[in-house]
Amino acid sequence: MTRARTFVKGHGTGNDFLLYADPDGEAPLTDADLSALADRHTGIGADGVIRAVRTAAVPEMADQVGAAEWFMDYRNADGSIATMCGNGLRVYVAYLERYGYLSLDDGATTTIATRAGTLTVRKELDEYTVDMGIWSAPGGESALAEGFDVTVVLAGLDEPRPGLRIDVPNPHTVIALTDVDVLAAVDLSVPPRVEPEPEDGTNVELVVPLGERAVEVVDEDGQVVGTDRVGVVQMRVHERGVGETLSCGTGACAAAVATRLWFGDDAPNDWVVLVPGGQLRVVMLDGGGIELSGPVELVAEVTLLA
Repeated sequence: MTRARTFVKGHGTGNDFLLYADPDGEAPLTDADLSALADRHTGIGADGVIRAVRTAAVPEMADQVGAAEWFMDYRNADGSIATMCGNGLRVYVAYLERYGYLSLDDGATTTIATRAGTLTVRKELDEYTVDMGIWSAPGGESALAEGFDVTVVLAGLDEPRPGLRIDVPNPHTVIALTDVDVLAAVDLSVPPRVEPEPEDGTNVELVVPLGERAVEVVDEDGQVVGTDRVGVVQMRVHERGVGETLSCGTGACAAAVATRLWFGDDAPNDWVVLVPGGQLRVVMLDGGGIELSGPVELVAEVTLLA
């Protein structure tokens, strides 16, 4: 990096990112620069780096020009390319708003180009909701019927655990644990070993189901018209190319999908996912769609001098 740049530090439930503007696609950073920036000891520190660039300025996004003005160029902390990031996309839209690249009223939506296709983000007061698209199971119907399709070796536990692979569209492997003490015992400073190993790697989510909550249903006039059921899970995550993070948006979606599958057809479609950095809301829609909701904070501007 040969000139001063200003980066913005933001996070969604503790999943943190560095964002910078390159509207015309003239100043992409190298993989080495990205990983140096994200280093928590010798750089600024983040789980990933997001470049704000117009879709028309990115040749490989030509099929999304016209559908979305802005492209989210997201990289993991090691500089590797990531398909998408649910927390990162919410932070990205908040960044575009804060710096005048778009304007959203409460309840309004915008469409953002990503490597997973165009995705819609809706503003809801001080939170954002992302239409995450359709989830899929790489193991197919047999994996869904069995409830698992891989085994995972976790440091701190004495035996491998079964895992279910869910793509959202980032690859995830979800493991159910019995209680929060077992969850706390896992050492995620050691990367989990997934067998057989997925060709493109995988994020790994550890979840503990915590039952259900009854929540009030409110109509457009603010009147309570009934109650609904919301499932609750607690989660930790190890992200490929990063390590353990305080939150993962696509991982929360995968965790909710897997838990609902394990609990059967009577399980709720709405889930609260508790992560070390806060909580996220996941809603499963008809046809396999998913919505992810949660808060965003932009916390600092940092100018890199060299």
